[in-house]
Amino acid sequence: MLFHEKENIHVTQVTLRVMDLKRSLEFYTNIFGFQIWERSSNTVSLSAGEEKPLLVLEEDKDGIPPNRKATGLYHYALLLPEKADLADLVKHLIKNNVQVASADHLVSEAIYFSDPDGNGIEVYIDRPSSLWEWTGDEVKMTVDPLDFEELFRFETNAGWMGLPGRTVMGHIHLHVSDLEQAKQFYCDGLGFDIVSRLGDQALFISAAKYHHHIGLNTWKGADAPAPEDQEAGLKWFDIHFPQDHSRKEAIHRIRKMGASVDEKEGVIYTMDPSNNWVRLHV
Repeated sequence: MLFHEKENIHVTQVTLRVMDLKRSLEFYTNIFGFQIWERSSNTVSLSAGEEKPLLVLEEDKDGIPPNRKATGLYHYALLLPEKADLADLVKHLIKNNVQVASADHLVSEAIYFSDPDGNGIEVYIDRPSSLWEWTGDEVKMTVDPLDFEELFRFETNAGWMGLPGRTVMGHIHLHVSDLEQAKQFYCDGLGFDIVSRLGDQALFISAAKYHHHIGLNTWKGADAPAPEDQEAGLKWFDIHFPQDHSRKEAIHRIRKMGASVDEKEGVIYTMDPSNNWVRLHV
């Protein structure tokens, strides 16, 4: 989990707006295996074991289903510590009739599914970074079939016991309306580096030569509309900076680009050019 340590800029937490908190909790705790960290009347923070919350669910009783043509969350991605964890989770999801997609990305092995509001979820394990193939500053990633026969060799007798304590928020992947504007905000502004490209459709960016902390794509179409305020989906996500001065420098750069930056109760809020809210932490 070197790429998600305090010394590096990375995504730490995702907050989702949901339409039915009871329904979401049933999925996230009983099926997925999160633990409740903190709870109020309309908000629940979820963690993996004793770690800090990775996910926050906020209910909007007047919420509406997401606009599938709008910008916002493509998926958030949880990075598991061991291959056995992924094997056990896949078997568990299948037993609970959760529809699962999968891929071998060369740098990682991943599965994909959705929560009750349609929010995309990736759960993955990384291959050792020593095996990643780099050409200059770009890492090779693929979308190959996942070898389930090989994966299930790692299945344990105990089976899925919930998210293990060393689970982290591995990355987030966003739908954006303009890839160049997104690059300027996240790379020139916040300080991430481009590590992979998919033509003019997607960028993958990271710090410390990770394969990606953030994915950006225009698969909803250039100039895709922003979601309405009451739509279920991404409310905001959190980015950790290693020092306060590096955060201040990033804030200065994005302000020069015209981004709004607000502080509320010690938390810095900003919005990317596609109206995705971001919180900047130290």
